[in-house]
Amino acid sequence: MPTKSGSLKKAHILESHESYRGPVFWVTTDDVLEPSGVRTRRDVVRHSGSVVVLAVDESSDGPKVVLEKQYRHAAGRFLLELPAGRIDEGENELKAAKRELLEETGYSARSWKRILHFWASPGFVAEAMSIYLAKGLKPGAAQPEDDEVIELQLVPIKKAVSMVLKGTIQDAKTIAGVLWLDQQIRNRSRNNDSGKRLSKKK
Repeated sequence: MPTKSGSLKKAHILESHESYRGPVFWVTTDDVLEPSGVRTRRDVVRHSGSVVVLAVDESSDGPKVVLEKQYRHAAGRFLLELPAGRIDEGENELKAAKRELLEETGYSARSWKRILHFWASPGFVAEAMSIYLAKGLKPGAAQPEDDEVIELQLVPIKKAVSMVLKGTIQDAKTIAGVLWLDQQIRNRSRNNDSGKRLSKKK
């Protein structure tokens, strides 16, 4: 019988066993008493966590984002995505982000900042993602893994936003990163306009 909402401060795992383990993730089957008081079975895909890189090229007119086009078997189609990958054992997020950007694109970056942190699909996947903004890009030789076939694209942010709104970009982490950057640019533009108006009044 469920108890009143909020009566438990956290979930209690009564029993858990590993039902699958692969090279990238593992799955546990948990008998859990949730904070609502509901006791239920949850199958959870466990993951070490991932990093996403919003790499921005500011060397020409207007910022451009680095996107990758690659085939995703789970989606059954080619997708446009920001560079991303899992955090390896012994790595912190920033080290993983720098490694993934270099391996997949050949780029390194002068400045790094974590801008977003979220859960990829919390209904059944325990994978947290962090997006890092990378600026001051320097090109180099990519070092992709054997199963990675990646086509790089430098896309102006206005075009990237349009691709999101038209459904051309369908990857969730990429949508989040592109719309975040667009909002930052809009906020900066509004602040600059406000500053100019104040200067004129003086």
